[in-house]
Amino acid sequence: MNLELAQPVTDRAGLGERSGARQLRVLHVGKFYPPHMGGIETHLQALCGALREHADVRVIVSSEGRYTIEEMVDLVPVARLSTLLTAFSTSISPGMVSRIRQSGAELVHLHLPNPAAVLAYLASGHRGRLIVTYHSDTVKQKVLGRMFEPFLNAALRKSAAIIATSPNYLATSPVLQAFRDRCQIIPYGIDTAQFEQCAPEAVRAVRERFGERLVISVGRLVYYKGFEVLIRAMRDVRGKLAIVGDGPLRGELQSLAAQLGVTDKVVFAGEVNNAAVTSFYHAADLFALASVARSEAFGIVQIEAMAAGLPVVNTSLDSGVPFVSLDGETGLTVPPGNPQALAAAINRLLDDQGLRQSLGQAGVRRARQEFSLDTMLRRTLALYENVTGSGERSFQ
Repeated sequence: MNLELAQPVTDRAGLGERSGARQLRVLHVGKFYPPHMGGIETHLQALCGALREHADVRVIVSSEGRYTIEEMVDLVPVARLSTLLTAFSTSISPGMVSRIRQSGAELVHLHLPNPAAVLAYLASGHRGRLIVTYHSDTVKQKVLGRMFEPFLNAALRKSAAIIATSPNYLATSPVLQAFRDRCQIIPYGIDTAQFEQCAPEAVRAVRERFGERLVISVGRLVYYKGFEVLIRAMRDVRGKLAIVGDGPLRGELQSLAAQLGVTDKVVFAGEVNNAAVTSFYHAADLFALASVARSEAFGIVQIEAMAAGLPVVNTSLDSGVPFVSLDGETGLTVPPGNPQALAAAINRLLDDQGLRQSLGQAGVRRARQEFSLDTMLRRTLALYENVTGSGERSFQ
């Protein structure tokens, strides 16, 4: 299978309204589904919402309790299956085996890492085609990952195709190296138009609150996001930082800001809705993603910031992060865990309006061309057609 970046289908007629032809039945299997927040969950909702006009799409995930909930989420049928227990951050939903077996799906699309879903798929005896989106290696629980490896490899051997979300991750994942021949690169896509425009009064309100020379960072307050490094960098930054998001490290990070004497520079804005995030993007001068670990496999928030016209300062992780925003083209890339280098890159952009504008404009173009929802949809439909041999009529 071609290891180059998957190209979108170019014939729009094949992606039009349904014309009476039987649609391919596709079952997506994930961990959770929004409103549960997470990068994989957000991607799953966006992809299935776009696919539903072209295929018979259904979703099964675990619920966050002991009850099974069947519902329609934006016209997508979602079954949140009863969770018996949670072990090693994995929800165990025994009903997943029978749901896959009885689904009648010609194509099952697994989203990994998800050990419970892998075991359920293997136990189901599903005879249709399998596609796997390999979102990330198992990073923290390495011992458990090695124990589970035979089951993961068994599922990957059964797959007709494996989606990697960036060429960088494909090149650096030890798991994917054994399956390069069936890997296809399809980056994440979002509705970029949602972030391109913002009400002027909302932007004004953010600027009045924070002032000029504003840096924004968005994400859960967890270890791999590198917020500690970013806060340390702010000692040398001639500007302010707004951190949008919440998480288990909020208390520690606030204490660090106080200890370093940067509480006048660092503001914790907490969780906000999409409209409010967009107003932060449009009020800021640049976006910073200071991630320090491979657990940050891609960094979708970079696309949001780029769509809003912001240059990005990111880190040179061996993951998809530096693939999204390119060093010297749409932003600046620095070594992870280096507050001095991070501060220098931020100051360089804050001091150079012309550079900010040129990188920001290039970011808008890259977001539209490579990371739009429409582009991701077309690449995915082309892959579905390829592995099932079903032809365009199944997706009309």
